[in-house]
Parts: sequence; structure tokens; C-alpha cells
Amino acid sequence: MNATAADPSRHRVSAGAWLGQALLYAAFAVFIGVFSHWPVYHPLPPGEALIKISFTHTGKPVGDCRALTEEEKAKLPPQMRPKQICPRERSPVSIEVDINGQPVLRRTAEPSGLKRDGSSAVYQRLQVAAGEQKIAVRMKDDVRAPGFTAEREDTVTLKPSQVLVIDYNAEKGGIVFQ
Repeated sequence: MNATAADPSRHRVSAGAWLGQALLYAAFAVFIGVFSHWPVYHPLPPGEALIKISFTHTGKPVGDCRALTEEEKAKLPPQMRPKQICPRERSPVSIEVDINGQPVLRRTAEPSGLKRDGSSAVYQRLQVAAGEQKIAVRMKDDVRAPGFTAEREDTVTLKPSQVLVIDYNAEKGGIVFQ
């Protein structure tokens, strides 16, 4: 029999080790507690509000669907003959935002994907003074249509540190302010 395996005092932890471990845990807890409250973080300066333009939208197709010719149909196997061919590529999405008559954002977001058939994403943060703001938002998602395809103009009163999100939701009528 091995003498070290039978010695129960070999596996005991001394009181000094327990005390040392308790002190380290206490120091770590104090460290976490201090830095979770200090320094104080202010996401916005006093008297300021934030407007976030954030949406992901799929533009309209860049062209119309067309019927296959008889020659095109003959080249395809019978089970793979669609009635029409539609372009996959989507229109880029352009957005313009004016606050109190001043242009603050002009952006065109290209469609994602290798075939440019995915959605376009726009995200922009605008820091403004709290108070009444006249906001005009215009969006175009169809290269074949003249002018903008969605518009909204509204006057909102923003409180200090308030965040207003501008989004596009077709089910809610287009451009929404939340």
C-alpha cells in the first residue's frame, strides 16, 4: 500500500488557504462592483435626443417578367420549363431624411447577394437637440418608377435622451416612426 494514498492529512486544505481564497473572491467582487457603477456612462449629452434610421428592405425587381420563346423552351428538359422568366436582381433602396428642412441623410443601399437579389440595409444614428423636430423621410425602392415610392413627413417632440426609430414596414403603411 502506498503511504501517500492512505494519509488523510495530505488532502486537507489549511485555514490559511480558505482565508486567502475568500480574500481574493472579495477583492474581485469589489473590483466588479466599483467598475459597474463608475465611471458613469452617458450615451447622449444633456438636452440631446437620438434618431435611428434602421431598416432592411428588399427593392422591387429591376425588370418585368417575360414569357419563354419556343426555342428557349426546347433547350430545357420538360420538367424544367417555367411559364415565365423573371429577373432576380433587385433595385437599390435610396433614402433621404430632412430634419427641420435641412438634409441630414442621403444614402443608396445596394442589394445584397451575389446576384444582387437580396435586401438592402440602412442604419444611421443622428444626434439632435431635444424638442420639436420636423422630420421628412423619402424612400425609393423601384428603379422603374419615377420619384419616391414612400414618403412621410411629421413633427415630433423628442424628450432629452429619447430614441426615435425610423423604420419601413409595408404592413403598417410604409415608413413608421417608433
